[in-house]
Amino acid sequence: MPPHRYVFVGGLHRSGTSLVARMIAALPGVAAIRDAPVPENEGVYLQGAIPHTRRHGAPMRFATDPAQHLVEGCPYDTQATRDRIEADWAPWFGPGAWRVEKSPVNLTRTRLYQQLFPTAQFVLVLRHPQAVAAAVAKWVDDPAPAMLDHWIAAHEIVAGDLPYLHAALVLRYEDIVADPNRAAAQLAAFLDRPAPAPPDEAVIDGNAAYAPPCPLGPARAARLAQWGYGEGMRALPQPVQVAHPLNAVAQAVRAAG
Repeated sequence: MPPHRYVFVGGLHRSGTSLVARMIAALPGVAAIRDAPVPENEGVYLQGAIPHTRRHGAPMRFATDPAQHLVEGCPYDTQATRDRIEADWAPWFGPGAWRVEKSPVNLTRTRLYQQLFPTAQFVLVLRHPQAVAAAVAKWVDDPAPAMLDHWIAAHEIVAGDLPYLHAALVLRYEDIVADPNRAAAQLAAFLDRPAPAPPDEAVIDGNAAYAPPCPLGPARAARLAQWGYGEGMRALPQPVQVAHPLNAVAQAVRAAG
């Protein structure tokens, strides 16, 4: 086993994954990809084990593509894949007990990565689907209702994957921006790191810049209830969703939240 562990951050585009990855990278003993010649320092571009072209990881496309839902036993579940990823990422990480890697496609690769890296942990970031639809509209021509449906279908896949994961933490963008210190404490507890200093960067509520692009409607609202999301970009109080092999760690995350 290598002398480091991975924490993978995933979520739909514009969900706050970059913010969360930076918060994790600020914790003691965590190494991150920095100054890489790729978008947002995303490790998916820096490895050649799993193809990543324009058709892979496309916003509002990848998460419901069956070919991109990678699980245990898929063709990439091999020692060769693991070895190639390790070799390709090695030059981009400094020393640290943890390595944080953030790519949106991690959202649908958790089960494969758990097979390749058995000690890995996962942080999945959600943002209200109305806000995501408004934020990605500059990239995607799909009508807003179709983007809402994509979000719901994607996260139903995620909900099906979560029971297979030994160590996973689900964070909502709305909770992070409401209390960044609390979110940082949750992340520190999840990785069993010392309590962090307050985040250096100013964290603002990006949802305030958008209006709902279309109503949810009763049927969509019912399917979003499990995530605590309601009409008008509302985020209702929700218990911390965390799993960890060590009960003390899971309890510490819940206490921090």
